[in-house]
Amino acid sequence: MEVPVKIVREGRANELPLPEYATPFSAGVDLRAADNCVLLPGEWTAVPTGLRIELPEGYEGQVRPRSGLAARHGVTVLNAPGTIDSDYRGEIRVLLINHGKESFAISAGDRVAQLILAPVSRISWREEALADSERGEGGFGSTGRS
Repeated sequence: MEVPVKIVREGRANELPLPEYATPFSAGVDLRAADNCVLLPGEWTAVPTGLRIELPEGYEGQVRPRSGLAARHGVTVLNAPGTIDSDYRGEIRVLLINHGKESFAISAGDRVAQLILAPVSRISWREEALADSERGEGGFGSTGRS
């Protein structure tokens, strides 16, 4: 299902392609850096994309890591997944962190993250007793490893 989303490109993003799906079955579009930067080991930064979007009400944008950057360089999205609310109109910035052992250079045009469009459900709280479950209060590894 396709959902129309308004987009505005600013600065160097005007020289870059619009975010696109890498393959016909890709879940997300690739976000590209709109500026050059270097991430030292252990460092994080907000990488500008030069993009602003208007998501339809009832949807969110999820900014997720690219698996190749994580597997090859230890670079990932710090707050994965980052959320873009439908009422946000500012520039999309990707919070990247370098968990690797070497500096990582980012050039304008590099694909640095993925953007997924997801429907949003709203919570309607009901204060009442919770039903029992087999798991109960077990958490943090209580179900074992194998």
